[in-house]
Amino acid sequence: MDITLKAWAHGASIPEKFAFGTIPAEGRFDTSDNISPEISWSNAPEGTKSFAVIMHDPDVPSSGEDVNQEGKTVPADLPRVDLYHWVLVNIPASTREIAEGADSLGVTPGGKTAGQRSYGKTGINSYTDWFAGDPDKGGDYGGYDGPCPPWNDSIIHQYHVTVYALDVETVELEGTFTGADALAAIKGHVLVEESHMGTYSMNRDLRFQAE
Repeated sequence: MDITLKAWAHGASIPEKFAFGTIPAEGRFDTSDNISPEISWSNAPEGTKSFAVIMHDPDVPSSGEDVNQEGKTVPADLPRVDLYHWVLVNIPASTREIAEGADSLGVTPGGKTAGQRSYGKTGINSYTDWFAGDPDKGGDYGGYDGPCPPWNDSIIHQYHVTVYALDVETVELEGTFTGADALAAIKGHVLVEESHMGTYSMNRDLRFQAE
């Protein structure tokens, strides 16, 4: 199976247009355009009955103690965990493309409603946990929300967009299901999977390396 993201080349820096956060002229953080990228795929294997799309960052600090703290740096040797940016299942077998902006057209404080779309069913991404308890930003973040790694992280983060061809028409996921829930539900049903990777950093000292 072949997948295509026109937004950035495999292994290249993700343009700010598709990110949640950006580095402002002054200060550490500002919100970016947060547009979901166009993604398409072809040459799915025989027997494919649906698709799933999951975007994750495996480089998220396992401890938030030093994250975005002035005078501190998140060390490169800190254990890292997965953070999910896009969770989409039950994409019809006839679908081969999700248009740019279909699943996000900007940052929505408090998140977007997850659920059924014309192109599949969205779960919640990990910003739901990240902003939990925040009176202004807390809520369920459905659909796509782009990169926003810590501005004091010592490593450039990698973002993997993976398309899965499945041997079932639907996976039974209800309510606010997560990326981990989706991966558990499709386990044993994946005929093939292909990924496209991009990088992003909010660290001024590293940003030039990612571009």
